[in-house]
Amino acid sequence: MSVLDNWEQWKNFLGDRLHQAEDEGMSENVISDVAYQVGEYLSQQVEPKNEQERILADLWRVADEQEQHAIANMMVKLVQNNGTR
Repeated sequence: MSVLDNWEQWKNFLGDRLHQAEDEGMSENVISDVAYQVGEYLSQQVEPKNEQERILADLWRVADEQEQHAIANMMVKLVQNNGTR
């Protein structure tokens, strides 16, 4: 089963990657930019696997670039307390 198949696993996966980036000294601005790039990639290349991902994909699709950055930043905030830390 892929981490994309389960919302909680996906949030934990993202949380782990976020903590890893922070531990390696990535700034909030860089993390935010990477989150935006991941969101852009997912919207173009990955079919949503659950309802939550479908909602995010739909929101991403109708958002302008500034709003997409806001969505990416909210996802970073959402997963800050997830993962194995």
